[in-house]
Amino acid sequence: MTSLAEPDATTVAGISVRIGEFWTARQRAAHRLHEISYRACFKPQLPRYFIDRFTRPGEVVLDPFMGRGTTLLEAAFAGRIPWGFDANPLCARLIRPRLDPPTIEEIAARLDSLDLSRGGNGWRDDLLVFFHPRTLAEICALRDYLAARLTAGTLDNVDAWIQMVALNRLTGHSPGFFSVYTLPPNQAVSIESQRKINQRLGQGPPRRDVAALIGRKTERLLASLSTEEVTTLHAVGNRSKVGTRDARHLPELREESVQLVVTSPPFLDTVDYVADNWMRNWFCALGEHPRALSIIRDLPEWTTVMTEAFAEIRRVLVPGGHVAFEVGEVRGGRIRLEEAAAAAGVAAGLEPREILINDQNFTKTSHCWGIANNQKGTNSNRIVVFQKPVDA
Repeated sequence: MTSLAEPDATTVAGISVRIGEFWTARQRAAHRLHEISYRACFKPQLPRYFIDRFTRPGEVVLDPFMGRGTTLLEAAFAGRIPWGFDANPLCARLIRPRLDPPTIEEIAARLDSLDLSRGGNGWRDDLLVFFHPRTLAEICALRDYLAARLTAGTLDNVDAWIQMVALNRLTGHSPGFFSVYTLPPNQAVSIESQRKINQRLGQGPPRRDVAALIGRKTERLLASLSTEEVTTLHAVGNRSKVGTRDARHLPELREESVQLVVTSPPFLDTVDYVADNWMRNWFCALGEHPRALSIIRDLPEWTTVMTEAFAEIRRVLVPGGHVAFEVGEVRGGRIRLEEAAAAAGVAAGLEPREILINDQNFTKTSHCWGIANNQKGTNSNRIVVFQKPVDA
């Protein structure tokens, strides 16, 4: 087990600040079921640190900016009740199947039953810069099958699992993906950018077997899932809440129903969730995205949006409940979002208890973007910990 460094302590605006390695930075230290890619997601060890610290089994853990659902899955593994929402409709598709996964045998049988040889209605010639024609035909056939099942109301947890894995296999940088070599799967490049990649590398899309690749990834995701973990996931999965909502308005949740919130909102002008997920959106036949997915470039606007989100969080939080609000580091550290987040939380009636800055070393994924340690990018997790007043 990696030993964690002793944290340093200081204060900012009267808030205690602790700096250190509070959880491991190792790339492969988490459960394989977390291996679903999405931009700007934090390591599972981050929510687990706060889940273990602030909750007991059976209590509710909420993430109102859930992304790929890291907090929800880690809460479920810990026997807590996972609730999560995101303005991006893709997010529910990425986490819901993993909270109550089907068996490898069920998924294999469903894949064997599909006829993907006939192609489908989603065919686009411009996608041939990514996919071999026969591969694209299979992707389109699978896309049509899933859309038909959804429309008919017959899309079950096996279909949802297949869709989730397919979303994670569309494009990537190894033979395990449907596409020719391209960027990692959490960011689909544009058609024109892929043409340039193909020309530079002198490559063309190879033939891929869509069903076989989904089956192979499924086996990896589920191979290490123990009987005890399956039992736990089934038990809490039936009580989970997952949906597509703006974090500022969560009408499904009653007042004072959540023990802990662990979340990471969109960082200031860092990630374009619409552009990065354009191919996944095509595969799921999703329409226009809400305003909440647009990039916020102005710090006062970001602070206003976060204050509104904190107000809703305060409403659903039990008195004495906690919030762990992770904001990373942006613009080379010139803007301290943790300070803006602290001010927003206070404006919404929460009490800041401490700021944790978790130093981390970059992994091989970061290095492929040309990012060096402590030079640029999100070099550290910065988490503002709040508490709802007990007498609220």
